[in-house]
Amino acid sequence: MNNLVTVFGGSGFVGRYIVQRLAKKGIRVRVATRRPNEAIFLKTYGVVGQIEPVLCNIRDEDSVRSVMLGADAVINCVGILESNGKNKFNSVQNLGADRVSRIASELGVSRMVHVSAIGADINSRSEYARTKALGEESVLKNFPLAIILRPSIIFGVEDDFFNRFGAMARLSPVLPIVGGKTNFQPVYVDDVAEAVVLGAVSNIDPGIYELGGPVVASFSELMDQMLKEIMRRRLVINLPFWLGFMMGTSFDIIKAVFLGLIKGPITKDQVINLQKDNIVSGDLKTFKDLGINPTSLEIILPTYLWKFRPSGQFSELK
Repeated sequence: MNNLVTVFGGSGFVGRYIVQRLAKKGIRVRVATRRPNEAIFLKTYGVVGQIEPVLCNIRDEDSVRSVMLGADAVINCVGILESNGKNKFNSVQNLGADRVSRIASELGVSRMVHVSAIGADINSRSEYARTKALGEESVLKNFPLAIILRPSIIFGVEDDFFNRFGAMARLSPVLPIVGGKTNFQPVYVDDVAEAVVLGAVSNIDPGIYELGGPVVASFSELMDQMLKEIMRRRLVINLPFWLGFMMGTSFDIIKAVFLGLIKGPITKDQVINLQKDNIVSGDLKTFKDLGINPTSLEIILPTYLWKFRPSGQFSELK
């Protein structure tokens, strides 16, 4: 284990799969996280001493520099779906990416992989999409040979998409959604992790890669597929965008009044994002250029959505 890779956000949804794949390759992993005590479980992915969770805040210059000392490669998969407290979109997804890539360049790190998102657009009205694009610009400015990965919506055992709506379907006879006709190209989390690790340890071409799964489906179609999988009949209601904006704005106000202690199911920024399809554009490199055959939803969803069925894992027997 001569190589060392620093993974920012390694204890998160995507990060843990990246750490696991790196560990299987015999690579030493330094996990940069704000809560190292909550990342202890990652140590079980490798041999003794191979994986080391280290205290780091991507908003702090000194801690970012310290966790990259001696690293051969750096992976940044830190991202947020909504601003909360000091973790604002700009401070995390733009300034944080700029800090990591700049320091990596200063320290002479050999390779850098940055996880962004499909829909990153510097001209977007969405702060999420705009700061993702600004972060990409910063990375390419500081580290021109960086590899930037833009996945569509990511699914897997710990996801906050199918799990959220599955939990709702277990309790409610209706599923209200905004942007029912918006198209997605769901991508399996371990496929994204495989792409990240390839970028960190292999000599693949630098640049931007868009990562989408094998199937393009609308939001409503994904909900129908999820309901079929959990064996429940529910009415999926597609709310108009104007109503979604009203709801998102109201929930944002409530969140601000209660200092983030109370969060709504959707934000205004998320509604803006739902107005645009979240699929591969066809203008950039993809999984095909990495030699990866993406996994379909049908294979993975049954492995973790069974818990939302009426009788759990015994529903098929009945």
